[in-house]
Amino acid sequence: MIAAHADWSIDPRKRWVSIARRRGGQWRAEAPRPVGDPAGLVAGLLAEGVPLALGLDLPLGLPRGFAAGRPERDFCHFLRGLHASPDFFLVSPTLETVSPERPFYPARGLKGMTRLAHARALGLPDAAGLCRLCDLATAERPAGAPVFWTLGANQSGKAAIAAWRDWLAPALAVGARLRFWPFQGGLLELLEPGHAVLAEVYPAEAMRHLGIVLPGSKRDHEARRATGPSLLLAMARRGMRPSRVLEQVVLGGCGTDAAGEDRFDSLLGLLCLIGVLDGARPDFVPEDPWVRRWEGWVLGQTALPAAATPAGVAAGPAPQPAGGA
Repeated sequence: MIAAHADWSIDPRKRWVSIARRRGGQWRAEAPRPVGDPAGLVAGLLAEGVPLALGLDLPLGLPRGFAAGRPERDFCHFLRGLHASPDFFLVSPTLETVSPERPFYPARGLKGMTRLAHARALGLPDAAGLCRLCDLATAERPAGAPVFWTLGANQSGKAAIAAWRDWLAPALAVGARLRFWPFQGGLLELLEPGHAVLAEVYPAEAMRHLGIVLPGSKRDHEARRATGPSLLLAMARRGMRPSRVLEQVVLGGCGTDAAGEDRFDSLLGLLCLIGVLDGARPDFVPEDPWVRRWEGWVLGQTALPAAATPAGVAAGPAPQPAGGA
């Protein structure tokens, strides 16, 4: 089996992937490398003829309030159809151009702009309606960013655009052998040679599971270097044998350049993915049809938000298949 995790960015120079191969009951891990062409990366790994699990640090799913107005039956069908809707990815400079057909906002900072106004432009009752269940704060971590928000350090909209528009939608349109957790089933049941199983994985979530504490910001080389021994210990606990180069990378803080934090995150995501593949973490998904069909979930996350559903978004009836989707 192959496990890989790609730390994503709208900037290709900041997309790094860590890869491990399981043979004889042990994972052998390589040093992080640039993702390059993602379709080429997946094709090359699939050519090895073994199951491939690929974690991605980007949103895979839509908030239920937004999904309720879609004609497709689920997120996978929605994603497949995006290749025919290029305007969907145009980031609106003002609220006047925000709509369900063009939901990403804002293109730049404007005085007085709010997430509440963004939500209402999309026909949602309040700002929380922009969020998926897995985006909400839990007792273990703060809230994540809404899928369609594209401004500031705490945003994931640009990564979603870069992956959905430039890779996933075109790949699905030509029949790429991609499967999506949890929309199409459990992680292990989806794995088989010739298919790549994609899952949303967050390095920050992984770091909490592994008990690794950063003595500062992950952007700080010295803080990353200080975690080197803990990261190697976490690898050993996950049955991962690092290459000599990878061991040097970890103890060296993943490099002193701007991509150091991306290498670091790719390794954390890989450890999270392997933890679920090997049963150290449960393959947990809430028993919520909106989550399983439209919103998705974060691999390895077991903590639920305090609210059963995003504030201001009624649970509503289970999503129904759309005819002809």
